[in-house]
Amino acid sequence: MKHGSDIYGYAKKLGCKPEEIIDFSSNINLHTKPLYPKVDVVRYYDFRYKKLKKTIAKRYKLKPSRIALFNGASSAIFHLLHTLPNKTVVLYAPLYGEYEKAAEGKKVLKINRFENLYKKPPKNSIVVFVNPATPDGRYYDLKKLFSLWKQKNCTVILDESFLEFENLKSYRSEIESYKKLYIIQSFSKFYACAGVRIGAVFLSKENIQKLSLPMWALSSFDAEFLIQRLQDKVFRKTSRKKHKRQKKELYEILANHFEVFESDANFFLVKASKEVFDKLLKKKILVRKCGSFDYLDDSYLRFAVKDKKAHKKLKKALDML
Repeated sequence: MKHGSDIYGYAKKLGCKPEEIIDFSSNINLHTKPLYPKVDVVRYYDFRYKKLKKTIAKRYKLKPSRIALFNGASSAIFHLLHTLPNKTVVLYAPLYGEYEKAAEGKKVLKINRFENLYKKPPKNSIVVFVNPATPDGRYYDLKKLFSLWKQKNCTVILDESFLEFENLKSYRSEIESYKKLYIIQSFSKFYACAGVRIGAVFLSKENIQKLSLPMWALSSFDAEFLIQRLQDKVFRKTSRKKHKRQKKELYEILANHFEVFESDANFFLVKASKEVFDKLLKKKILVRKCGSFDYLDDSYLRFAVKDKKAHKKLKKALDML
């Protein structure tokens, strides 16, 4: 299982409709809110995306000139790693698999962050760190690591896509002082809009000029949707309130059956038996097998935080295993 949320493939396998599957494999915000912006699709959208960048800048306390926009976070990852000239990439694993794919053509080294977090990376390499991490959700205090990276003159890519669920400390403020810092920001996770393909890189103004960004990377609808969602303070407040309550509920359900890893994101990694995935799938409950992650196998499963109805069905299914 290379990525979560393949409900269409599993629905076909089960002979049911996709909406019949309870999808615990997709780590998208459980709080959703319909939003249908009025968009003029006849005219070309402003290819500079000034309004969107201004909205993002206000939300994340950045200057608009420090924001590069892409058609999704994965697109940003590939563009960034293909553009940066460094020949060696160091991945703090396990982590999102697209980073290794994007580093094709470069020398890839891996550091097991579970066992050897402070191993020194090669000088002048690119280091990639996801914080909070996937698939375990741990948030790291990066002060010591960041100092090590700077000593080694590393180009640093930090992925902070799950930071907002618990309003954790970001390294965005370091962009101005360390020009080799790039921060990946996905909007689909916290803002519950996986179908809206917008990702961003926060970086220094000088480095943006080196990226050769395409014109009209985003659709008019995507841009207007995200502007409205980012401006919605009630959405953020309600999301965090629901997340806190439902996360506690999910932990209690899982802890009765498995070893659960501590998490600072909207999902939990558990150590189970390899049969659990198939048994849950038969009950139309899809979870994320983690055998595709480095240092893990399919006995590790990831459960995203969902609503009370989904949790109730999960509890019933687990109690019957």
